[in-house]
Amino acid sequence: MQLEKIPAILERYGMVFLEGLGGTLWFSLISVAFAVFFGTILAVMRLSRVKLFEGFVDVYLWIIRGTPILLQLYFFWLGLPRLLHMELSNETCIVAALIINASAYVCEVIRAGIQAVDSGQTEAAKSLGMSDFNAMTRIILPQAIKNILPALGNEFIVMVKQTSLASVFFVHELMTAQKTVQSATFQPMPSLIIAGLIYLAVTTVLTFCLRFFERRLHKSERSIV
Repeated sequence: MQLEKIPAILERYGMVFLEGLGGTLWFSLISVAFAVFFGTILAVMRLSRVKLFEGFVDVYLWIIRGTPILLQLYFFWLGLPRLLHMELSNETCIVAALIINASAYVCEVIRAGIQAVDSGQTEAAKSLGMSDFNAMTRIILPQAIKNILPALGNEFIVMVKQTSLASVFFVHELMTAQKTVQSATFQPMPSLIIAGLIYLAVTTVLTFCLRFFERRLHKSERSIV
């Protein structure tokens, strides 16, 4: 497996891997941040009494959650520039696809978080004369955040791994860096092992941080009670 060549490859191409990791984290952060924004809108639409909004979100979730993410990446990579009649970089098309995909899952996370809030909170807000919008933004969503944040952390970890598919389109991220090093060294296995270890290290650290945050969150809830 030529494992003895890993230190030499790391010494020479370490910055290539680090730059790729930076791209992976950046794409993941941007995708999840915008997915939270759009996912919140979708969740509120689905919980509304407007059948048109609810139907639109149901169809959206049906399509996005029922098709492979790689297919969606190809669709946006090929179709988005034609749809907008303008030239778009590979990065823009792929990030747009990742946002659309993640929004479908974040929508369900936020919807579940909102529904976990006691319905009496909504009734109390309405009894004070608050509109549905104000009740949602000022009363319900702030309370739902505690239920939502851990799941959003998991979504970010999943996105870190999903961005590896962007290497198919030569977007600058970790697996693309691995391909670059593989082409330069003609050593596929060492570069794959290095990329795998980096993914493992990053997801392990993120998982540890997420569990630490969840423990602190539970402690704060118990202290309030």
